[in-house]
Amino acid sequence: MPCLYLLLLTLLSGRGEPVPEVDPRLRFDIIVPAHNENGGIEATVTSLLAVDYPRHLFRVLVVADNCTDDTAAVASRSGATVLTRQNAERRGKGYALAFAFERSLSDGFADAVVVVDADTVVSPNLLSAFAGRLQSGEGALQASYGVRNRDASWRTRLMCLGLALFHDTRSLGRERLGLSSGLRGNGMAIRSDVLQRVGYDAFSVVEDMEYGFALAEAGIRVAWVEEARVLGEMAASEEASRTQRRRWEGGRLTMLSQFLPRLVRGAFVRRDPVRLDLALDLLIPPLATLTLAASVGLAVAASLSHLGVAAVWSLAPWALALVSLFVHVGRGWALSGLGWRGALDLAHVPAYVVWKLTLPFRGRRSPAGEWVRTRRNHEVL
Repeated sequence: MPCLYLLLLTLLSGRGEPVPEVDPRLRFDIIVPAHNENGGIEATVTSLLAVDYPRHLFRVLVVADNCTDDTAAVASRSGATVLTRQNAERRGKGYALAFAFERSLSDGFADAVVVVDADTVVSPNLLSAFAGRLQSGEGALQASYGVRNRDASWRTRLMCLGLALFHDTRSLGRERLGLSSGLRGNGMAIRSDVLQRVGYDAFSVVEDMEYGFALAEAGIRVAWVEEARVLGEMAASEEASRTQRRRWEGGRLTMLSQFLPRLVRGAFVRRDPVRLDLALDLLIPPLATLTLAASVGLAVAASLSHLGVAAVWSLAPWALALVSLFVHVGRGWALSGLGWRGALDLAHVPAYVVWKLTLPFRGRRSPAGEWVRTRRNHEVL
């Protein structure tokens, strides 16, 4: 069933019709939550200030949150407005965003807020693409989220493929169905009146997913903006990847226990396909786990068939599952732009699967919601 669900989204993942350009009139606050990011914040601010949108219609607000370096000074010199926040008890990206959202709403300048991570560069059309969707009536948006340093290692290239699958392929399919792409934390936009209506109260390590569910429960879907991109820096080393992956998957399990019953109940009571899809997405295991399960199932069915215990047709469901996953991965590879080098990197997948399965048994966990900063590729190890 999960594999067929992914196959459906894959088959619907064609590019949509371009959104007509609109006269720029909406005002934006671009919020950059930053914790000890003095090495990369300048490039991010420079990229944001270079977007193709009237300069008087947007502000770049960097939240220097519990920083112990000169992030605030570097961001200010780069042209951003800096909001400094110090709170030893309430630490984490969610708290930084809540602080900035409150400031933006109280200032009354922006029609919408945009969130961009402090290790990110953006496509020049980011705000114009957002403006077109918002002026057409959408309340929350998510841009395509890719990898800035994709050639740093085979890990980052696999991450590029993973994001092309999880973000582009699945989100394109959902957009064709009028469902919610969900929020990804980087490159998301929320209309200010929506933010006032659905107060921001998301402080887990996957605060983006948490707030996306809150929007769904309020009847607001997240529209996918395929023509705009944000590129974030991903962990290249094993240690940094382990920390990042454990944080993401631990947060996802928390959301599963907290939101799944509510989403399922709301989907059936209100006959809401958006909530049903979000619930199904929570139940989909990681792709590596699905592939391993389908492969083992096929091997067992083949063995039983060979021994005469089971009929040959018992292989069909497992074979169909593997074909579905193959089509899904192939579409993600095509969207990733990795070319044949990326295809060759798939040889690392068996080792990657073993690595992921052993993650729960290695290293310590971080406190929920705490800033856990991933070591950047440019930093000395």
